[in-house]
Amino acid sequence: MDPKLVKKVKPYLAIVFMQFGYAGFAIIAKTALDQGMSNYTLSIYRNAIATLVVAPFALLLERKIRPKMTVSVLWKIALLAFLEPVIDQNLYYMGMKHTTATFSTAMCNILPAITFLLAWALRLEKVNVRRAHGYAKILGTFATLGGAMIMTLVQGSIIGLPWTKIEPNSESADGVVITTQDPVKGALMITVGCFCCSIFYILQAITMKSYAAPLSLTCLICMAGMLQGIVLTLAVERGNFSIWSIGWDTKLLAYTYSGVICSGVSYYVSGIVMNEKGPVFVTSFNPLNMVIVAVLSSFIFAEQLNIGKVIGATVIVFGLYLVIWGKTQDQRETAIIDQETNHSPNGV
Repeated sequence: MDPKLVKKVKPYLAIVFMQFGYAGFAIIAKTALDQGMSNYTLSIYRNAIATLVVAPFALLLERKIRPKMTVSVLWKIALLAFLEPVIDQNLYYMGMKHTTATFSTAMCNILPAITFLLAWALRLEKVNVRRAHGYAKILGTFATLGGAMIMTLVQGSIIGLPWTKIEPNSESADGVVITTQDPVKGALMITVGCFCCSIFYILQAITMKSYAAPLSLTCLICMAGMLQGIVLTLAVERGNFSIWSIGWDTKLLAYTYSGVICSGVSYYVSGIVMNEKGPVFVTSFNPLNMVIVAVLSSFIFAEQLNIGKVIGATVIVFGLYLVIWGKTQDQRETAIIDQETNHSPNGV
């Protein structure tokens, strides 16, 4: 296979696999939360496991390239940990408790739009409004948001699938009654969480420029998030020691899966890809997560698929294509400019 082609395809494959990982976690987390798992301990154990998994690789592979720690970088790591491992994760889990796995992942599709606007405002994302690909990125970003809103708000006729005839949200397979849903409260929590997550991606991209050791940065963020989460949990859940218990059940699977895949692997992958493609590229693939979860939830939770979800998913895929096309044209234009600069007589 052509090495140049492999290099071009790798970022796309990495982000797509990351979205599959997120989708699997949404299913596992929803099951565990419905069984009474605390969102606070999920966040803590997730980051503790991620720290344990990533730390050996960071110590071994980055011992020669790890930059010196400065006060500025330390404060950024503390803020990164507070934004995503603490605020975003807890609000997302609480929002999921009040909704469904499909709804919560659908709401997360506001993330690309928020990230795009913030990155544009901070000049981390270049948008040439005089060129078609500039408009494509703008239109694609808001198309993904519109598709998510269609999936969330538009119902339409039920698509009769043979495996969704069980009445959803009545009772789980092991007899645990699912929490009463409150879509408005859940949507507000997830929206605030997405805003924090968007700032996290922007700040992570900035931090990577001064601390170019992605594994070490991932480890430090997870460790700081774990410590901050412990303080928060002790303050909120005073005297409730039962939430800390660990058994061989779905909760342990949620802790382990989220720690290894959603924190350890995803922070590292997103950091690497953002160095090359920018934060908007990473978050623009977020809609795929919702489509995957919608399909899986129809099998696992017997969630009904309707016309609104299908139309919304179609709009999301279209919007995602526009963003990718716009980013590709940006790269080609930049490559041409660099090539012309390098071949110019004066080198300017």
